[in-house]
Amino acid sequence: MSHWPDIPYDRWKTCGHAIHMWAQIIGKYRLALSPWVNHSWHATLYVNGRGLTTGLIPYKDSDFEILIDCIDHCLRIHCINGQQETFDISNITVAEFDATLKEKLKNLKIDVTAHGTPNEVADPVPFVEQTDPVNYNPDAVHDFWQALLNINRVFNYFRTGFMGKVSPAHLFWGSFDFAITRFSGRTAPPHPGGIPALPDTITREAYSHEVSSAGFWPGANGIDYPAFYAYAYPTPEGFSKHAVLSKEAFFHEDLGEFILPYDAVRQSADPDQTLLDFLQSTYEAAADLGSWDRKALDRPFAGPKEIPNI
Repeated sequence: MSHWPDIPYDRWKTCGHAIHMWAQIIGKYRLALSPWVNHSWHATLYVNGRGLTTGLIPYKDSDFEILIDCIDHCLRIHCINGQQETFDISNITVAEFDATLKEKLKNLKIDVTAHGTPNEVADPVPFVEQTDPVNYNPDAVHDFWQALLNINRVFNYFRTGFMGKVSPAHLFWGSFDFAITRFSGRTAPPHPGGIPALPDTITREAYSHEVSSAGFWPGANGIDYPAFYAYAYPTPEGFSKHAVLSKEAFFHEDLGEFILPYDAVRQSADPDQTLLDFLQSTYEAAADLGSWDRKALDRPFAGPKEIPNI
């Protein structure tokens, strides 16, 4: 059984803001250069075998990748032409990270301008003005990445149980949540918007169709502990009262979402199954109460398949 690390918010928050801002900075470079994909999927980050990555970003004759390395605690830029740049990220400020990344991109002859102010945070401060010292905790960063590896595995297995449109498992750097979303295939009423420092047009395109979405926060949005969440948009009548399989899960009235503490998953006898039960039962609440066509959309979960002669 895989190891689900302890990731207490009190330890994470000493450097969590900086990691969030760094993720926003590299995500904005991906956003600036990538073709638009529905629901802003072209802008997200992914977890990989070393940390958080943009994946390949298209650029002229040399695509490149930016990686926050959670093993060696550095920022890596790899170009497909073989060139690369690296710099240490331990205890540098957000402003220093921003300036150094710009310098390294210039060294690689990558000419790109990205928006310099955070999104989806209250009272956003431009990156160049974020000069407060960062109390970088390498153990907290490493364990957060290890937790994401586990979550990514379960999310991708959950993804196999759906024949309809479903997102990748990816990290939205604005709100800094790792998420996966299923779609009914029907359009949704216009979203009211109002997310801090985010144009309402972006929010309304993101929620243009009915969704059942779930994800993970390391601790944020009024919850001072790492937790999983699940919600539906639009929210069907009775959703908040619907039973879910995870006994530690509850409906958070202020957020309008089901919440399952990460520790309830980590400390269970079978963390993968505990999380999968939460994902599946909250999806069923959204789909059944929202009258989704589950006969057409659902399928059995699938593991590796042996295919003769391939």
